[in-house]
Amino acid sequence: MNTINRRFVLSGIGALGAAGALAACGSGSAGKPGAAPANGDGGAKGYDGPAVELDFWNGFTGGDGPFMRKLVDSFNAEHPNIKVKMTVMQWADYYTKLPTAVSSGRGPAVAIMHVDSLATNAARNVIEPLDDVAKALDLKQEDFADVVWKAGEYNGKRYGIPLDVHPLGFFYNKKLMATAGLDPAKPPTNADEYAAALEALKGKGIQGHWATPFQFTGVLSVQALIWQYGGDLFNADSSKAIWHEEGGVKGLTWFTDLVKNGHSPKNVAQDADNIAVMNGKNAFVWNGIWNINTFKEKQGLEWGVAPIPNIGGKKAAWAGSHQFCLPKLKTPDQNKSTAARVFVNYVSQKSLEWAKGGQVPARKQVRESTDFKALTDQAALATQIDDLHFPPPVPGIGDALAELNKAVNEAVLLKTEPAKALSDAAGRADKILEANRKKYGA
Repeated sequence: MNTINRRFVLSGIGALGAAGALAACGSGSAGKPGAAPANGDGGAKGYDGPAVELDFWNGFTGGDGPFMRKLVDSFNAEHPNIKVKMTVMQWADYYTKLPTAVSSGRGPAVAIMHVDSLATNAARNVIEPLDDVAKALDLKQEDFADVVWKAGEYNGKRYGIPLDVHPLGFFYNKKLMATAGLDPAKPPTNADEYAAALEALKGKGIQGHWATPFQFTGVLSVQALIWQYGGDLFNADSSKAIWHEEGGVKGLTWFTDLVKNGHSPKNVAQDADNIAVMNGKNAFVWNGIWNINTFKEKQGLEWGVAPIPNIGGKKAAWAGSHQFCLPKLKTPDQNKSTAARVFVNYVSQKSLEWAKGGQVPARKQVRESTDFKALTDQAALATQIDDLHFPPPVPGIGDALAELNKAVNEAVLLKTEPAKALSDAAGRADKILEANRKKYGA
């Protein structure tokens, strides 16, 4: 039951640890980003060359893994001269192994990467530009939501082809809502409604929103609140952390007050907030879209999902995105390069099938299709698409964000007041950002 949640915990750790792993790369990962020329025709014309085998790495160890494997099997059946071999590992291991493998010439031909790791890998020359893919497939910004399209770029070049978006959503226990006299068909949508709902639940002895101090999903919730209150994580050029300004303090204070006001127990363990909703102990949880299939597997659970309530006054939610990238081949291989692009194009066009694993398709045409809208839970969270936020495309940004994680942890555990925790963390993050600019030559 916790597999999917744990997978994303590890993805966060992997993203944060990527910078350290990349720094240890050998000569195969050094040099100017995008130094090698783009290969192939972007996969638009298919592949009619000799038989070729492609290694495809990803971290889909959870419930979405079988959906991707099904797509790989379908591709292999339709392309007898291309055999894609999918290797799955925990995201933490993946982000450690990929740069070293690329440097030694043992890297995969195709890989999946989270948006907060693209810039780091591009800066270290681990992945190659994909502008030719976008051009050949006639992919344009208007085909995607702006936020996910821009997330695949670094230094004016495209390094990621968006596969999906996985936003934070609002999951609720309908039975507990009914017990508190709330309408299960009308979950709260704003601060006043949410406060009233929490008080109604509290009146029935129910702690309605458990606040976890961990990255998944406490820190992600706080990030959403920071944006909702008009704040941001970093300044315009990402040279300074600004999460300690007014919007950040208001956001973290709201979240911490869940504990102080008795709507959450103290010291909530990792995933305990989610488990409590499933077991009828907690009414509300903000969790990722991947949680849909987790809830579906719980027999007898009466639940719903909706966009994140607008607490701060501005619609906003955290989101991640899986993007296809092509690792550098130490020994250029035109056949592999072309075949890899054919595979990326194929899966990108099949993103409706991928959405069933608990994702929002990145492609606008698929997202707005009747077939996707029939996936009502995913479609409900897809309505947030224009209100989603990603970390900025800056090498090593995860290192700085780790300090925000510490601040949220201290505040939610009532060890440090929100304003001080955020200010101290911003100071540490600024030093990391400065060091990374020198480290990556940004």
